[in-house]
Amino acid sequence: MEAYKAALKNSAFCGPEVMQNGIEKREVGKIEHVGKNDQFVKVDHVVKQEHVKVDQFVKPENVKADEVVKRNQFAKVENFRRKRRCKSISAQSINEISDLEHLDDIDGIYSPSGLGKTTSIVFSLKDQVGCLANALKIFQEHHINVVRIESRRSRRSDSMYDIYMDIETDNIRLEELIKRLKKEVNSISYNDLPIPPSPATASRITYLDDELQNIPWFPRKVSDLDKSANRVLMYGSELDADHPGFKDKVYRLRRKIFADIAFKYKYGEPIPRIDYTEEEIKTWGTVFTELMKLYPSHACREYLRNIPQLTEFCGYRKDNVPQLEDVSEFLKEKTGFQLRPVAGYLTSRDFLAGLAFRVFHCTQYIRHSSDPLYTPEPDCCHELLGHMPLLADPSFAQFSQELGLASLGASDEAVQKLATLYFFTVEFGLCKQDGLMRVYGAGLLSSIGELKHALTDKSRKIPFEPVRTSKQECLITTFQDVYFYTESFEEAKDRMRQYACTIKRPFAVRYNPYTQTVDVLNNTRCIANAVSELRGDLCIVSDALRRLQQIEIEEEEELEAEREAETPRTPRQIKSN
Repeated sequence: MEAYKAALKNSAFCGPEVMQNGIEKREVGKIEHVGKNDQFVKVDHVVKQEHVKVDQFVKPENVKADEVVKRNQFAKVENFRRKRRCKSISAQSINEISDLEHLDDIDGIYSPSGLGKTTSIVFSLKDQVGCLANALKIFQEHHINVVRIESRRSRRSDSMYDIYMDIETDNIRLEELIKRLKKEVNSISYNDLPIPPSPATASRITYLDDELQNIPWFPRKVSDLDKSANRVLMYGSELDADHPGFKDKVYRLRRKIFADIAFKYKYGEPIPRIDYTEEEIKTWGTVFTELMKLYPSHACREYLRNIPQLTEFCGYRKDNVPQLEDVSEFLKEKTGFQLRPVAGYLTSRDFLAGLAFRVFHCTQYIRHSSDPLYTPEPDCCHELLGHMPLLADPSFAQFSQELGLASLGASDEAVQKLATLYFFTVEFGLCKQDGLMRVYGAGLLSSIGELKHALTDKSRKIPFEPVRTSKQECLITTFQDVYFYTESFEEAKDRMRQYACTIKRPFAVRYNPYTQTVDVLNNTRCIANAVSELRGDLCIVSDALRRLQQIEIEEEEELEAEREAETPRTPRQIKSN
């Protein structure tokens, strides 16, 4: 008997189930299959959390013939399923489907957890962050146990994955599960039978399969930025050796605190307020004081127009570091832009994607106090003093957003060129105002030394031309070799729009401010919806123009009447009357 018990423990078929999962689910007196030699055992009783106590082995000839037949059917179909896993998801033949359906009538086959019958399901997901987690959440919400899960790259598209699952559920919950999954995944099969997608997602699925299979992932709604905001290139304890704070353990620990705040932040939450140290406030004050001396003679008029408002509503002072939440609320009322805390450098693609939704990823930490006039990376001195005043300008805000929209779904090469254009405009751009050169680039407006240098005769300045500018090398640790200027923000926007049209994408994108989503314009229906909305806006504008014209006509008639009343009449005119 001891040898038989040892054989039971080592059984490849029922060992894991009997010893772990299925202890409390076996029926006393039930005949169970063990081993690979058609041996069966009779369960005497169940020992919880240990193993099944075996009373005796039952020889195959003592088992009812129909029980053996059912077991052989189960083994045959199960073997067929194993061969099919992760090899093909095409539909089975009629005979194979009948074999699967016949399993529902077999007695004595139980799921390990007792939650219902075991069912196979296959669905396809886009290869992007969070897709599988979102799908698994649906299983959790419906209290469905996942017994087995496998994945493989889809044969339909290199940008998709097929997910195979064995699940335990009843028919009611399975039906609800499939309804939910049809709205979330690209394709789904139940027991190898393809299930048509819901009408709401059918066109989207076809499009993703056929045209977007090689398109890099990009956020479709503003909350999708949660998936990319933490993919920073450098933060906290990972400072480079040449960073001023590399050897300062206290500073690195402080940076880690800021990083943790950014990592935990989710869209829609208020930005946590920071209690800045005296040393940090002093560093901010040094930068603030020196730059304020230069702005009147160097900054563009749009920048200077918004500084007083930031001082009044956001606490821009040398003895106070503004809080991102206050600045974000201010920008939201002015141009619809909002801030999001970030731990450090983002990739160009992720940063530009934020601009498409009028979201600016903003740091909260302050540069090291040992060199307040220099920082090798963006800090809140750069963000708050360089970027915020111009993000409050409607024209500049639109220019920034259009740069972001042009990057969505673009190739790596195109994104790199757009990042270069952003660098030489938003960060280091110049413009002419009243015949004088002025600065609007945030990198210049937050760097005392280079701000002075950029407007001198020593710097090289040429007109902004996107194709030429996109090939210029960006310098980080030294002054730029060349600066690009435009006559106005409107000119920069027009040239950027022309350049964006040259980016190769099988679709266009449009930002929907009401839902804070990006509409992919890839078919006539989407374009018709966009035109319908634009037609409504044009009607409003046309009506406003008509009313203004009517007011002007009435005012001219009144003035004409007043002039006639004031003009003295001659005796001949009086006699003729």
